[in-house]
Amino acid sequence: MPEPLITIAIEPSGRVSARGADALAATLLRRAGFTEINDWHGLRHRMPLASSSDERVAVAGYAAQMLRAARYRVDIDPQLDPDPPQAPTPTDPLGRYAVGRAVLDLTDQVNAATTAGQAADVLDQILDPADGVLIRCQEVLEAAAEKCNDFDEDGNSFELSDRFTAAAEQLTQIGHDLDSAAFGFRALEPASPTQQPQERSWQAQAQVAAYKETAVTSAARATSPATRNTPGSGRQGVAPDNTAAQPAAQPTRRAR
Repeated sequence: MPEPLITIAIEPSGRVSARGADALAATLLRRAGFTEINDWHGLRHRMPLASSSDERVAVAGYAAQMLRAARYRVDIDPQLDPDPPQAPTPTDPLGRYAVGRAVLDLTDQVNAATTAGQAADVLDQILDPADGVLIRCQEVLEAAAEKCNDFDEDGNSFELSDRFTAAAEQLTQIGHDLDSAAFGFRALEPASPTQQPQERSWQAQAQVAAYKETAVTSAARATSPATRNTPGSGRQGVAPDNTAAQPAAQPTRRAR
């Protein structure tokens, strides 16, 4: 069954109106700043006529975001939508899976990269040990494993919880296997004419060592009982201080 369609448009008078709302959508529209009107034109929601253009965009855009989050289809005037949804894909015509679409965009960026450095920048978004997509997926699966037990009142969720835990552990292992892959990819970049091969090799090794130290520190903090359930953190562990792992300057050796 298709989701209800809410239309948010600019009337000839300049006022912004919304039509097609059911009870839940009406509540969301009122929360955003619309007023319910029921006259000879039918039931609709409108914004005050004195609203400035910035206010109209802010209120209408906020309403559209809430309606989309509630799984409504929203047809909004482009002038009022500060954050239009991305173009749908054949497998996601309604644009529900925004996170998956963001990862798909990363795939497109890797395919479109013209240098190893550009591709490495994208891979770092996936493989960063503190804030990459991989570690975030691992945290989601770990949270799902815990929630299975929270929601299960009959004690039948152990098998499902174990499956989520095993999947999270597999992602952890993948992260360890690829802990320096982004730097290794960046090392494929041709050396600049002014850079000596030995100097470039030393810099790449130093970057890999710093990255591994960051990954180990992040993993240790994530598993530490003192930081695992830090109140108000909203995540497991504490992001490592990347400024502490800078390699010391090395003197240039003269060729004998």
